[in-house]
Amino acid sequence: MWVDQFGDLLYSVARKRLRDQTACEELVQETLLAALKSKDSFRGDSEFSSWLVGILKHKILDHLRQAYHQTTESLPDDTMVDNMFASIGNWKQMPHRWKINPQDAAMESELEHMLAQCIDALPDLQRGAFTLCVMDDGDSGEVCKTLGVSATNLYVLLHRARLRLRDCLDKKGVGK
Repeated sequence: MWVDQFGDLLYSVARKRLRDQTACEELVQETLLAALKSKDSFRGDSEFSSWLVGILKHKILDHLRQAYHQTTESLPDDTMVDNMFASIGNWKQMPHRWKINPQDAAMESELEHMLAQCIDALPDLQRGAFTLCVMDDGDSGEVCKTLGVSATNLYVLLHRARLRLRDCLDKKGVGK
């Protein structure tokens, strides 16, 4: 019954955060199993679906911790982002101003779909950092622990992710 009622919602939440379809399916199953085992602890302070999503987010964090556990302290080179800057750190070419308000545009489903594609195309560490910090509004200390990086590396990952997202959205014609 819960699978029919909440399965699509949970899968959608997992899919926005993870690339691996199989992992998403497994985490949804683990979430429903955990909810079934602890259903008596649901107090009704929130919607039942919100409680399930909360359980799923914790499962996703555990999954990411395990996946990134072997991450080294140094970050891999990012040639695409590095090519945007001159050797002294200045922009080679300043990005053009978007003619749309990003907050208004984010409400449009077409842009949401394009953004999801761009997020999905990010390298794993950048995607994890962006998803956990920006999408899930995660605590940076906890995100650092999850990804196995320092605070400085997290800042670099977020910066690179934002640059890549902007470039990807520009290539899709957003803001023109």
